[in-house]
Amino acid sequence: MRVTRASDTDHRTSRPRASAPRGYARRAYAPRGLFGALAAALAMGASGTAAANTSNGYNLPVGVTSLSEAMYGLHMEVFWICVGIAVVVFGTMIYCLLKFRHSQGAIPDTTMVHSTKVEIIWTIVPVLILVVMAIPAADLILKQEDTRNSELSIRVTGYQWKWQYQYMNAGEGVNFFSTLKQDSNFARQLHSGIEPSSVENYLLDVDHPLVIPSGTKVRLLLTSMDVIHAWWVPDFGAKRSAIPGFVNELWFKVDAGKEGIYRGQCAALCGRDHGFMPVVVDVRTPDDFKKWVEEQKAAMKQAAAQPSAPDAAPAAALAHDGAAPLAAQVQN
Repeated sequence: MRVTRASDTDHRTSRPRASAPRGYARRAYAPRGLFGALAAALAMGASGTAAANTSNGYNLPVGVTSLSEAMYGLHMEVFWICVGIAVVVFGTMIYCLLKFRHSQGAIPDTTMVHSTKVEIIWTIVPVLILVVMAIPAADLILKQEDTRNSELSIRVTGYQWKWQYQYMNAGEGVNFFSTLKQDSNFARQLHSGIEPSSVENYLLDVDHPLVIPSGTKVRLLLTSMDVIHAWWVPDFGAKRSAIPGFVNELWFKVDAGKEGIYRGQCAALCGRDHGFMPVVVDVRTPDDFKKWVEEQKAAMKQAAAQPSAPDAAPAAALAHDGAAPLAAQVQN
């Protein structure tokens, strides 16, 4: 899945920067042979960011939030512990197979049938390893669930097959639906005659993205009106189920300077059009976010003041950049 990051966007033109075809750099510099591939894998794990900062790479994305960075750090810590265990265990096995093979005259020891000391050691050592991994994992889980002191709350409701965003706090009163963008929707139809590869961000773009400010702790209150959905953005390290009759909480804080477009998808099998329910988040600076909120509220007032013609309110709302107010879309 292609994820558009802040670094992929030219903020002067608000257009994605040109990039080489996927895998181009990897083909140009990939080392040859088994040892070259092993060296490349170790270098990738050691560097931590060189080949792990995209969700279509070989590793987890580092992400743009403190939680996603902590998840990546824990993942790499556990990974290297597992590598160490594998080296010790398989190294010992290979050494024993080569050193004490029958062709070298090795004679099996039939007297050692039980060793209490060995059993104690191979019980205590794994327990200690699990404790070392469990402490930072438990700490990270507690941080994920700590939604206190959030600065912006947004209610997210899943529908078959779209999302509804209702802002609270600074964005109080801003409501809208987010659905698959029309060009992707047309291209996905059977016998549409449109080549999907010709559609930019095919199946990963929406008509009205969720807009949030950077450097702000954002809390999402997730629920659903029909079946179980799951709101997921890989670069945020954020994924939580939206369940009918329940309200789940999720929070993230995008680092300042990481403004841009971030994409995700519904991660629950929610029905026929599950694959056509993307999540797009537009991260803006706090000042730009305030301007956007003011524009949405002004559009809502304008729509409310106009005559109740069937197409008047939607046309006025869609004339503004960003999300259209919920009141305008309901009339559609």
